[in-house]
Amino acid sequence: MSLPPLVEPAAELTVDEIRRYSRHLIIPDVGVTGQKRLKNARVLCVGAGGLGSPALLYLAAAGVGTLGIIDFDTVDESNLQRQVIHGVSDIGRSKAESAAASIREINPLVNVEIHNTALDRENVREIFAQYDLIVDGTDNFATRYMVNDAAVLLGKPYVWGSIYRFDGQASVFWAEHGPCYRCLYPEPPPPGMVPSCAEGGVLGVLCASIGSIQVNEAIKLLTGIGEPLVGRLMVYDALEMEYRKIKVRKDPNCVLCGDNPTVTDLLEDYEDFCGAVSEEAQEATLDSTITALELKEWQDAGKDIFLVDVREPAEYEIVQIPGATLIPKGDIISGEALAKLPQDRQIVLHCKSGVRSAEALAALKAAGFKDAVHVQGGVLSWIKQIDPSLPAY
Repeated sequence: MSLPPLVEPAAELTVDEIRRYSRHLIIPDVGVTGQKRLKNARVLCVGAGGLGSPALLYLAAAGVGTLGIIDFDTVDESNLQRQVIHGVSDIGRSKAESAAASIREINPLVNVEIHNTALDRENVREIFAQYDLIVDGTDNFATRYMVNDAAVLLGKPYVWGSIYRFDGQASVFWAEHGPCYRCLYPEPPPPGMVPSCAEGGVLGVLCASIGSIQVNEAIKLLTGIGEPLVGRLMVYDALEMEYRKIKVRKDPNCVLCGDNPTVTDLLEDYEDFCGAVSEEAQEATLDSTITALELKEWQDAGKDIFLVDVREPAEYEIVQIPGATLIPKGDIISGEALAKLPQDRQIVLHCKSGVRSAEALAALKAAGFKDAVHVQGGVLSWIKQIDPSLPAY
């Protein structure tokens, strides 16, 4: 369905703006009035990472008058494979500051507002209230639910995107005209069920594919042209080069935007709502967690342990802790690998950062391996504390 323009047009375009945006101006559906609306728009991008990079670059090039950037992270070398708004010289720099500099280089006519902070329950309302439209480029479920809830409570539309390996999704959530994110995903997935991009990887160019869809939808909403993805989910398979659209209906029983909402304010703790690890994993790790330093001490002392790497084979090829045997978490959770584990040696599990090994530890404890432990911080802690010459990823 078509929707009215989200913002009123600015008073005028300057000669410089007419020259810069001429290819927009000659499109009948956009024209001078549409470009004036873009000039008058205030858009916030949550995250200046994989999705935020192309989104910010094209929003700036399109002439959105004010762009807000919220990101508390710094640029890391591993970001450069997909986060094209940053460069080698930006490594170690604030992502928000780096992104703002790139935007100014692309279009100095754009006003950039930097929020170099983590989005949380205390500031999300105040920040969102300053903008007409939110573009969600987050990569974790806790922030996604918080973005959705704040947008619904404030009556703001937002453009959502998600990426993982070769798969991407995008939609527009606006409770006033259609469903919200909770209508599509009423509950977060079980802890550990959906790996993050840091655990599972993402094809760099996928960010551009989904990020450009997000910008396309933002422009349509701001100018009132076309039919935005309200009530529709765009699903993209990069391997098959296939786009599919799935209808998403507003859920009358939605706890947030339904007929009788029970969530009328922001949750106290979104991390707890989404659960980084399951309750079983939290319980299993009590008194069964060692540090990378302790693991090294055990190895040097010749302690009889069986070290298990529960990551995926592709990760194991990148870097290993010496002496580790690869047994992916899924094989442990399913029970398939239990027969491979010795009963007469203490089992020590590790993954990349400690989340997956905690889940695997819970499965081992339930299977009777009572003295099994896992390594806090995983291979990343080993690299940081024991062998910095190894590659982090």
